[in-house]
Amino acid sequence: MASSFRQQVRRQRVESVIAIAAPVLDFVLTVGDRVSRVVGRDDDYYPIRSPGEAFELPTRGPDRPREPGS
Repeated sequence: MASSFRQQVRRQRVESVIAIAAPVLDFVLTVGDRVSRVVGRDDDYYPIRSPGEAFELPTRGPDRPREPGS
């Protein structure tokens, strides 16, 4: 289906705004990445739960009926 003149104009405007904003957004992402690497160097990762406390959902197969209340 062919685009109308208004749709073509709107599309060109949106594409030009994206083209103008893309380098700025790339810069923001790059700065954010660098800052997070500098700030987060000393942080150790602490899991929310220890491996022994892992939470697993019970599996329900085709031969196992649904439990009441679930």
